[in-house]
Amino acid sequence: MTEQTGAAVNTLARQLVKDLVPYASARSSMSGGAVWLNANENALAPAYQLDGTFNRYPSCQPKAVINAYAAYAGVAPEQVLVSRGADEGIELLIRSFCEPNSDSITICPPTYGMYAISAQSNQTAINKVLLLNSEKLDLDGIFATSPKLVFICSPNNPTGDLIPRDQIVAVLEHFKGKALVVVDEAYIEFAPEASVVPLLSRYSHLVILRTLSKAFGLAGLRCGFTLASPEVINALKKMIAPYPIAEPVAQIAAQALSVPGIAQMQQSVTTINALRSDFIKLAGSLPGVQRVWPSNANYVLLQVADAADCVSALINADILIRNQSSQLGLTQVVRVSIGSADEMQRLATALQQYFLTYQQTKREHA
Repeated sequence: MTEQTGAAVNTLARQLVKDLVPYASARSSMSGGAVWLNANENALAPAYQLDGTFNRYPSCQPKAVINAYAAYAGVAPEQVLVSRGADEGIELLIRSFCEPNSDSITICPPTYGMYAISAQSNQTAINKVLLLNSEKLDLDGIFATSPKLVFICSPNNPTGDLIPRDQIVAVLEHFKGKALVVVDEAYIEFAPEASVVPLLSRYSHLVILRTLSKAFGLAGLRCGFTLASPEVINALKKMIAPYPIAEPVAQIAAQALSVPGIAQMQQSVTTINALRSDFIKLAGSLPGVQRVWPSNANYVLLQVADAADCVSALINADILIRNQSSQLGLTQVVRVSIGSADEMQRLATALQQYFLTYQQTKREHA
């Protein structure tokens, strides 16, 4: 394509597309590195086998996957939708329930960026109500908005905090008959006791997002779930693509949700939670770390003097972590995903060296 032709094509794009700043995923915004601790992936990867040929179109909602996840989550199959990651669930909810150029969603930064990106791409306004102390919901602020959807991430990404259940219930009570309340539980396997699934029977406007990307160690599979009332699920089915889940994805997801697969995931969670606790202790002892957020997920948020410098120094050590300082409500913070034991040891050595050098440089310029 010539430069002139490319320019002509660009003029045909919607103004929304021209103006939209896309979501910068960890994989797209950073490359290289031997130790990847920037994308909240599970380094303890399981291995599964594929069986059969793939010349037939797959089921839109494969029964084996739906039934297995319903049993795992403790809901009825009619309350489950499987999609291309929880990201597609977010997209479907906004497309199904928000009128473009009319409705809005409410989000609580600092939080996951795809809520806003999906809303923008659907010409849906965004009400931003910052978390209080980056930990709790600002209920008065949320109640002052009039959205179609309220997104609450718990455990929250990137802070790792659990949103108090009484606050989620308060939001559900306030928005009865007014809006759907969407609780993103992408990391709930690391704190399963905090799940709001038991509230589904009380609140028909509650929606829960889940994924196999984190605790199940299947980020490359792109398989997520939406749990909700049958009425909500049926609305989403009208908007979902005819064949959202590839047959290989369905096969591996069903294996992951088998009894052995779930047991393997739970063992992985136990290991990661222990490594996380060790890392939190280490981070709290480092002289250059100003704050360590308590975490209920597979990552830890740290406040440092210079986030960009810290990230750059670790890149030089072949380790990738993520700078989250652009998030509303956060300043000079980095997010560290919990890797394998060997990766965490390598990270510990690099951080100790970095902060030792940083402190020496600071004294020299004092």
